[in-house]
Amino acid sequence: MSTALATGRPATTPKPAVPRAARQRSTSVMGTAVLLLGAVYCLTPVAWVIIAATKSRNDLFDTLTFLPGTALFENIHELTIYRGGMFWEWTGNTALYAGVGAFLSAILSGLTGYTLAKYRFAGRDLIFNILLAGVLVPAVTLAIPQYLLMAKVGLTDSYWSVLLPSIVSPYGMYLARIYAAAAIPDSLIEAARTDGASDLRIFTMIALPIMRPGLVTVFLFQFVAIWNNFLLAFVMLSDDHKFPLTVGLYTLLKQGNTTPALYTLVITGSLLSILPLAALFLTLQRYWRIDLLSGATRG
Repeated sequence: MSTALATGRPATTPKPAVPRAARQRSTSVMGTAVLLLGAVYCLTPVAWVIIAATKSRNDLFDTLTFLPGTALFENIHELTIYRGGMFWEWTGNTALYAGVGAFLSAILSGLTGYTLAKYRFAGRDLIFNILLAGVLVPAVTLAIPQYLLMAKVGLTDSYWSVLLPSIVSPYGMYLARIYAAAAIPDSLIEAARTDGASDLRIFTMIALPIMRPGLVTVFLFQFVAIWNNFLLAFVMLSDDHKFPLTVGLYTLLKQGNTTPALYTLVITGSLLSILPLAALFLTLQRYWRIDLLSGATRG
């Protein structure tokens, strides 16, 4: 009291400190709420596609509800018989582009990344910087130059015009280089060379098994990128028998302006087109986990 009178300021009672556990709990609740909102935002369109694919043509435009219909198998049947099974031909083309392109891209990325990480040669840093620059270049800006290059060699409107550009992935090479530098000990390579192993044998028998989790990641990213790629195939191809799903469904959507009944086929086809991606994610996630655990055990 005397201190307060002497200084001329009222005495204040210190506020009780908030317990650390309470602050952490509050932060955790807020983080969980943000994640739930993000999940709802991302999954709502997927849920709408699943529900819309179960509705008949009339219900699709007459009722804007999230109640499922009963016409899913009828829609799949109509999509199957459309132009003699053109949808499944598009699906096969997409599987070819994505499967072969992603596999070759993973192999090329692994070889390039291993070389840049474990070999010393003139221009190595320059090549790596060019790869970094390639990561920053949007793929959409390369579609027209790639078309002009393919036209020079007469490969436009062919499977190669979509496959060849998909094999080279600057991001995959960058990721493989970082993974190889961190996961493959130099002492292991030197020991193999001391035993007389060639560079090719070291890469195939030692580097590839160690880099497998990273290459699975490269394969997965590239597979999804090729599966969802629209502009490259749209620019390169004119024969609808070579179209991937993205371009094929786009042509159906354009025809829907004059034939609204095709909208049901587009939605059903969109649903079927995401099922392989979901199955791939689930399959490779399990393989990924097992491979990482086995690598930790070996270490």
